Formats: sequence, C-alpha cells, structure tokens
Amino acid sequence: MMLAPKFLVSPSPMARLMRALGRVLTAGLAAAAVAVPTARAEKADRLKPLNFAADNARVDEARQLNVLTGNVDITKGTMIVRAAKVEVKQNRDGSQFAVAFSGDRGRAYYKQKRDGVDEYVEGEAERIEYDGAADVVRFVGRATMRRLRGSTPTDEVAGQTITYNSASDVYNVAGGPSSAVPSGRVHGVLTPRPQPEASGASAPGGDR
Repeated sequence: MMLAPKFLVSPSPMARLMRALGRVLTAGLAAAAVAVPTARAEKADRLKPLNFAADNARVDEARQLNVLTGNVDITKGTMIVRAAKVEVKQNRDGSQFAVAFSGDRGRAYYKQKRDGVDEYVEGEAERIEYDGAADVVRFVGRATMRRLRGSTPTDEVAGQTITYNSASDVYNVAGGPSSAVPSGRVHGVLTPRPQPEASGASAPGGDR
C-alpha cells in the first residue's frame, strides 16, 4: 500500500490531493511498473550458513566462486532456491551473491519466510539474483512472485522483472517483452489484509 505524505491542508485541498494521487497510481499501473510495500525477510537468515546439493560443483578459491550445476537445491535458514545452475560468490564481508538459472527446468524457484509473521514470499523466473549484502532478490524473465499466509496464497504479481528489497520493505514490478503476462504488462492481485480491532471500543450495550 502506498502512503501519502502528511500535509496540513483544508478538507477541500485534501480531496484534490487524494484525487491527484489516484491519477498518478493509475498512470503508473498503465506504464506497467508498480512498487508495493511488504515485510522484511527473516532477519536471522543473513547469519545462517548457505547449504547446497547439486549433481556437480566447481570451487574456485582464488575468486571465491562456487558453480553448482544439475538439480541444484540451496537452503539458507528459511530461504530455499531450486535451479538448474547456481553461481555463488563469497563477498569480503562474509555475505553471498548468487545467481540461479532455470535451464531445462523452465524457471528457477525462490522461497523465504517473512520476519515476525507466519508468511512467506515465493517466486519463479528464468534467472534469480540474490544479493545477501543488500537483502535484495531480483527475478528476471517471466517473473512471478506471491505472498503466502501460512500455505494460502494472498498477494501475487507477475511481469518481466521483479525486485524484492527486504531492507526497504518494497518490491518493484516492471513489464516488458519477457513478461510472465502475454500482453507484456504487469499483472497482480492484492488481497485485503486483516485489520486489528480498535482498542478501547465500546462493547454492545455499554454505557452511553
């Protein structure tokens, strides 16, 4: 959900401001690009080791590069990546940068728990880039991404490229010729989130 900046204005200018923001949002969707706030990925995952299984592995110690090929499965805390090929680069600060390629399996797969809630983010794309230092995951080519509440899908977006930034709590979706949507535009479904009950509300039949 996009939050409007706070201004001290009279009711009439405020109404005009909200109408203007609505026109801007509509124009942005028509241009096939959208930014949606979300919750951060599981914070503890950054400190967890990266575990992998694959048919083949090549380790280049000088370049701090691991190349995994054939039915690659990676876990890092709650994060899961599945792909035909994954290149993992070790950064000087101890974080990892990984690129997963789909190969004959169609699309690479990513899933990770969101911090503090029983929700997950999962997605598929022809290529998935994971930047552990920046807490950013990028889905490129026929990209789709979903938010799961428990095991139930809620929000879902599709496009050519999806960038999920856990640090800023935002994901961006862009359309294009390699979009997961045949028209090349962005497609999405946003489900209303349950709102907590207001505190201090009067019970039925209370004092008047």
